[in-house]
Amino acid sequence: MPKNPLRHLIMSITPLALMGCPAPDPPSDAVDPLGFQAISLLGDTLMAMPSASALDVQSPLLAEARAALDADPGDPTAWIWVGRRLGYLQQYREAIQVYSEGIERFPNEPRLYRHRGHRYLSIRELDLAIGDFERAAALIEGTEDQVEPDGLPNARGIPTSTLHFNIWYHLGLAHYLKGDYEAALQAYHNCLGVSDNPDALVATSYWTYLTLRRLDRDDEAQGLLGPINSEMDIIENDAYRDLLLLYKGEIGLDQVMPDGDDALAGATALYGVVNAHRLEGREAEAASAEQRLLAMSDQWASFGFIAAEADAARR
Repeated sequence: MPKNPLRHLIMSITPLALMGCPAPDPPSDAVDPLGFQAISLLGDTLMAMPSASALDVQSPLLAEARAALDADPGDPTAWIWVGRRLGYLQQYREAIQVYSEGIERFPNEPRLYRHRGHRYLSIRELDLAIGDFERAAALIEGTEDQVEPDGLPNARGIPTSTLHFNIWYHLGLAHYLKGDYEAALQAYHNCLGVSDNPDALVATSYWTYLTLRRLDRDDEAQGLLGPINSEMDIIENDAYRDLLLLYKGEIGLDQVMPDGDDALAGATALYGVVNAHRLEGREAEAASAEQRLLAMSDQWASFGFIAAEADAARR
């Protein structure tokens, strides 16, 4: 009998994720039976850790979304908003179940696959995420793009992403996390084609740059930095712009970490710093920055954290 039966059960599931194989779906009547949301790519349990402000703001909004769904279950948008509100409270498994039930009703609704794929990324089910994003990409082929409303509005209240953007962006990230950089590059090239505002451009350019560098296509990566400048009208993706300016050589490492208490921006910036060190052969500094990032336990669902985790797991 193992000393820690829960740990034994966790580790019996974890190698599936590390090998790129999906873990079994949770029972429909037990969304989170073990009390955690996911197993990290390093084998750690990941718990829901919503902030007090998220609980205060999102809990009543979730109740409203559930009421809207009860009133009109024939509206796919109602299913999406219940899933999104659950996600903001880090109830990712339940969000996935809601999206799955919505997909049973609306199997040709690309938005449901796009949002479920995002939450599969959150819980490290990368192959399932890729499957959803590829299905969404097939469904949007030949369709007009549409702005995605913000569930967490920025300071200006202006949405900065679209459905097509989010499908390609997250598909690229899923391939990047798996280390399939050729597939990631193709998705990011498609994403660049629909990155129609400065915020979208810097986000896509950042991940494309890192992908190209990992493919040793350094000249192409450098060429990608041409349009990036400090005068861009950025609403919310300052961290991505600043990291690109760092890679361009226009600012220093001491200028990319954000001021204030924006932990998400901090995690994003710190992963970029890890890569800046590693790309220049400063492995000790890269390892130190990576350890700092992986110690930010409240940011385990951020893309920078997941990417650092995937890098560490591959090593």
